[in-house]
Amino acid sequence: MSAERPYTLVAELTYTCPLRCVYCSNPVRAAVGAELDTESWRRVLREAAALGVVSVNLSGGEPLLRDDLEQLVAEARAAELYTTLITSGVPLTRERLAALRAYGLDALQLSFQDERAGEARRVAGAEVLEQKLRAAEWARALELPLTVNVVLHRGNLERVPAIVALAERLGAERLELANTTWLGWALENRAALLPTRAAIDAARVQARAAAERLHGRLEVLFVLPDYHTDYPRPCMGGWGRTIVVVAPDGLALPCQQARTIRGLEFENVRARPLGEIWRDSPGFRAFRGEAWMQEPCRSCKRRAHDFGGCRCQAFHLLGDPAATDPACRLSPRHAVVAAARERAESAAADAALVYRRAPTPE
Repeated sequence: MSAERPYTLVAELTYTCPLRCVYCSNPVRAAVGAELDTESWRRVLREAAALGVVSVNLSGGEPLLRDDLEQLVAEARAAELYTTLITSGVPLTRERLAALRAYGLDALQLSFQDERAGEARRVAGAEVLEQKLRAAEWARALELPLTVNVVLHRGNLERVPAIVALAERLGAERLELANTTWLGWALENRAALLPTRAAIDAARVQARAAAERLHGRLEVLFVLPDYHTDYPRPCMGGWGRTIVVVAPDGLALPCQQARTIRGLEFENVRARPLGEIWRDSPGFRAFRGEAWMQEPCRSCKRRAHDFGGCRCQAFHLLGDPAATDPACRLSPRHAVVAAARERAESAAADAALVYRRAPTPE
């Protein structure tokens, strides 16, 4: 089949970060090479635009740790890409944010662990809340559209109303309440962070009420967790359909976790243009379309909606990236997820956490 057009480039500029968040999507064990240099990233941005990409998320790790961030924002603007900086805000200064705005930055997505300083520290492994509040104030002063992103888990689900109130006070245009995806460091910490179904249901009701109350002022998005739904989400909009990720070392990927799937071949933008990689590289072709699907996905009416769910989740929980995502109730291995849910019902509230570490360079 012909490849879908990618609309978004996720440019992971670095895996380095001053925080050690316990649900981080950065690689847990995958070795990585040296980071792309400035000119390579500038070329990738131009190639992405030529491929049909219309928006770029400058992400990490912490993208503010790249000294050339301003140059990359300017290149994205020259390529007419809508550019969002996804950041912890911790290394940010008002002067640098103003400079990024002047170079063409279109929007800021600021991550918060919690609206309570102590809980934010416990999750991030550092004092972060006050600096994040300052960063949000600078964004508002510079009239930079602000998205507040909060990863939800057992420790903060009950605080959804307070988190909504925080986003209101900060003047955010959008609040993303994203329930944890149980991969990367989150999978390492699943026993400590996986919430109960009752907690998720209560938070969902609160988020829906906030969305209705704030309609037209603050968009409130509640991303359901696939462990507590009957069917999985179409991960990344489907494998290699609308989103392309370029990792810090230049690997082009269908999603941030894809490099952790053993046996798949992914190509590097150092060696081949992004457009060619997107269209016909083995890693992107692996799970496009339906030919790769096993039963029950192959004959399921939902196969063109959820595309079999998350390939990375299937690999990390079952060892087979072509298997039906075990979060799906139709999966023959759904008991793996059901057992994790059952354990969460009686898990200790103060379970130990494993903090993110930098991936090992090659």
